[in-house]
Amino acid sequence: MYCTEVMVKQHANISRMLKVIEKACCAVLDGSPIDCNEFTEILKFIRTYADGHHHRREELVLFPEMVQHLEKIASVIINHGMLVEHDLIRAHVRALDDALKNYQAHPDTLYKLQILTEAMAYVNRLQAHVDKENTVVYPMADRSLPAEIKEKIDAAVHNMEKEEGQDFAAPYLSLLERLEHKYHIA
Repeated sequence: MYCTEVMVKQHANISRMLKVIEKACCAVLDGSPIDCNEFTEILKFIRTYADGHHHRREELVLFPEMVQHLEKIASVIINHGMLVEHDLIRAHVRALDDALKNYQAHPDTLYKLQILTEAMAYVNRLQAHVDKENTVVYPMADRSLPAEIKEKIDAAVHNMEKEEGQDFAAPYLSLLERLEHKYHIA
C-alpha cells in the first residue's frame, strides 16, 4: 500500500532526527552549551514534519479507516495505543519547548536538565512508537484492509501531498542532513 510505504519512509527520517537529538543531548552532557537556535530548529522539524506532516496522515486518513473497517483489536490498538502515544509525545514536545524558553530567559541548570530530560523522553517514546507502527500497525493495515479502502487511503494521502506541495519536506530534510553532518552521524 502506497500510504504505509510513504509513512515508513517518513519514519526513517524521523528516526534519523531522533539520533540527532540524542547526539545533541550527549554533547551537552559532555560540556557543550545548549544551542537554543538548534533546539528551536529541531522543535520546528518535530512539529511540522513529524507531527503536522506525518502524524496528520495517520490521524486523519489511515487510523480512522482501520478503526472503521478492521476488527475490534485494531480499534483498541489505535484508540488506546497509537493515539494516546501521539498525545504523550506531544506533551514531551510542549515540555521541551517550555524548558527551552525558560532556559533562554534564565540559563539555569534546572532548565538545562529539563531540556535534556524532555528531549530524551521524546526520543525514547517516539522510537518505540515508530517501531510498533512499522512492525504491527502498518502490516495489519496492509494485510487486512479491503482493496477499495486501501485505494481510498492512498488517494487521500496523494491529495495531502499535492496540497503540501512537491518541495514541502525539502527544508526539513536539509536541516536533518546538516545536523547529521554536525554530529557525525552516518
